[in-house]
Amino acid sequence: MSSFLQFTRTGAPLEVLELCQRELPPLQHREVHVAMRYAPINPADLNFIEGNYGRPSNPPAIPGHEGSGEVIEVGPGVESLAKGDFVLPLVGGGCWVEHLTAPEHHFAKLPAGIDMVQASMLRINPITAWCLIHEFVDLEKGDWIVQNASNSGVGRALIQIAKRLGYRTLNFVRRPELIDELKALGADEVVMDTDEGLARAHEITKGQAPKIAANAVGGDSAIRLMEVLAPSGTLVTYGAMSRRSVKVPNRFSIFKDLSLRGFWVTKWIEKASHAELHDVMRPLAEMMRTGNLTIAVDEVVPLKDFKNAIARAQTDGRTGKIVLDLTAV
Repeated sequence: MSSFLQFTRTGAPLEVLELCQRELPPLQHREVHVAMRYAPINPADLNFIEGNYGRPSNPPAIPGHEGSGEVIEVGPGVESLAKGDFVLPLVGGGCWVEHLTAPEHHFAKLPAGIDMVQASMLRINPITAWCLIHEFVDLEKGDWIVQNASNSGVGRALIQIAKRLGYRTLNFVRRPELIDELKALGADEVVMDTDEGLARAHEITKGQAPKIAANAVGGDSAIRLMEVLAPSGTLVTYGAMSRRSVKVPNRFSIFKDLSLRGFWVTKWIEKASHAELHDVMRPLAEMMRTGNLTIAVDEVVPLKDFKNAIARAQTDGRTGKIVLDLTAV
């Protein structure tokens, strides 16, 4: 038997999630059985359970947008994977399980020696950060990238990836104690997400205004990013932490000719070819394997204690992600 988390109706995760069991199905042509190891609890996972995500939940459903695991059995015709390979599921959900069965092309092989807790968090935040850097504007070495929510999972990944690639980051934060922490991670400049911080940002980027801004907050914070952007710059919104809309003052449209774009990593992965996914995930996995890309972890919690994990994930003051240990059932 294999354990998994499921909800049969949308609602508060602590109220609707249940730990269930099922038998592993027999393998079909080109399918593999994967013993899942770890899976983080992301805000998108909680929104999915609540019924507030960008795609419908359609219960009964198994949550979990990302994770890591090990191939334990391969079916007939499998060519790209072998027993013992570490893998990353590319499926759009269903990762909060002890075992996952799917066609081989639904998994990406991970390099040997990678930390499996870290690997479980590769699919969403690092890929989002990578695409924010590469998909919207052409950057040159030394260019500035400005962002808010810089202490978020995406924000921290963007800092590390940009540093590795030779770009500079200007980071807005809401808490002063994050300034030294993010600089230690590789941030070039960190300022408060206030009018005073905006004035400092203008001083820092004078004559070298950023071409791109990554917005995960909205509201006044997004306006500050637009203030910093160069003429004809691009604001990319990938989150809405403040739950306030992005409102564009006319002067930014008329006099700065700013472009507004959106990014949703789930849709990007669905549209990407296998080659495109490989080209993005290979350098990120290697950075993670060598320790040049790390995602902060607050606590690793056994699957059987999922209610404690969910409660912790919904609290403020965490030092990183809550990760489910899917082997501890």
